[in-house]
Amino acid sequence: MNKQTLIMLSVLLLFLSCRAQSTDNKKAIIEVNTLSEFKKYLDQDNVHVKLKEGNYQIDDAQKIRFMEITSTNSYYDLRGARFMVDTKLFSRPDLIKSDDGNSMYCAIEISGKNVTLEGLYIETYGDTPGRQSKNKIFNLVGENVTLKDVEVRTTGSSPWGYGYLYGLGGNDVRKMNGIRIGYPAKNVKLLGCKVHMRAMGHAIFLQGSENTLIENCQVDGLLRTTDAMLAETSGYGFDKKFYAGKGNYIEGTIVAEDGKILPGEIISLSEDGIRMYPDYNGHKTLNTTVKACTVTQMRRGICTGLSTSGDKIIDCVVRDCVTTGYNVGNEDVIINCSADAKYGEAFCIPYTNAKNAKVEMTILDSRNGMANNLLAKINGTGHTVVIKTDNSEYIPDTMAIKLSVWEGYGNFNEKAKMHATDITLDNQTSAEVITFKGTENLKVKSVGNVREATNSENLVNEGNRTKR
Repeated sequence: MNKQTLIMLSVLLLFLSCRAQSTDNKKAIIEVNTLSEFKKYLDQDNVHVKLKEGNYQIDDAQKIRFMEITSTNSYYDLRGARFMVDTKLFSRPDLIKSDDGNSMYCAIEISGKNVTLEGLYIETYGDTPGRQSKNKIFNLVGENVTLKDVEVRTTGSSPWGYGYLYGLGGNDVRKMNGIRIGYPAKNVKLLGCKVHMRAMGHAIFLQGSENTLIENCQVDGLLRTTDAMLAETSGYGFDKKFYAGKGNYIEGTIVAEDGKILPGEIISLSEDGIRMYPDYNGHKTLNTTVKACTVTQMRRGICTGLSTSGDKIIDCVVRDCVTTGYNVGNEDVIINCSADAKYGEAFCIPYTNAKNAKVEMTILDSRNGMANNLLAKINGTGHTVVIKTDNSEYIPDTMAIKLSVWEGYGNFNEKAKMHATDITLDNQTSAEVITFKGTENLKVKSVGNVREATNSENLVNEGNRTKR
């Protein structure tokens, strides 16, 4: 046997060995027909489980996490499956508490490693409010967890129909959030997921997670005018004589100083579409990427500003949000994104301590809105901002871009020194740019007029300091 033949035989044996090994490693698909069968595999490693298409009711549980996926290297195929979760479970005091120090109730928790769940439609039904404000559908706390093509629909918050006007987690508020990604989660992916918010709460939110990717996801909520509330002849708002939880400015909506709800305003019935919290028990939220996502009719659309690590938002679209389209913060990079300003500013960089954000924003049709004349708000230091539009008629003449302002969302420290310093602004729209006191070293190129705020405008701005 010559040398060439030996080489060929060696290559053939290696190929056959690799093929055999690949076949051995390929997981056999386990097909199950009932939810009880499916649950048997939630803690099993290296499984590929396919649940039969159909409707499944979740109306009983043993723990406050109704279903817990703790496996490693497992794949759960729920394409065609529909889970209906009874909201009564979120008020059950007898369920076993978690040992992680977090008392939240949720329908499905994934704490495993290298786990993929694909294709589920899940919704809550019933109007029983939970025992707390932290209720949610998914809680993702594992490593290398992927949620793919999952669709969520939430109900079961209290009070419903008044959004955030009656507090953000107070004694009266019982929320129903969509998807939480929280510490110790790492490398979590949400791919092609949809969240329909029909309850008070956040659609997708992060607390202390690292390296999260949210791609091609969609979030939608509902809006309501204060005129519709004031027309009620019974219900929660009526019983409170239409006084909100506090006065002045509430997350994009203006009420009277004594808290009386005013006509001519608009609210979102839910909270934020995609939101980062800065941390969870000291563990920072780090390195989030939001790509090709759409958010409509929420309070804030995409809110990375509360996380200070510098996040990326790419190719996203936000429409009809009430507080702001994009809440931008320290070191954030916003690339090829768009938003309207019908009910709240298209975007804001509101924090005085935010530095070096980069924003590229296209303004969508902002006509026929209400209760808003702020196109964009810029505070902080060292930002580079480009604002453009595909049609100059999309932006009403009354709308302006403002720097160094308390107006709008995001100023929590009444003692802060309001400023916008070393900003580079390229305004390719006809919107007016107004610089308030505290604006220094502005490098601006603008199609629209650029001017300093008048004394009276600066006085109004200072007056807003105590009304946040």
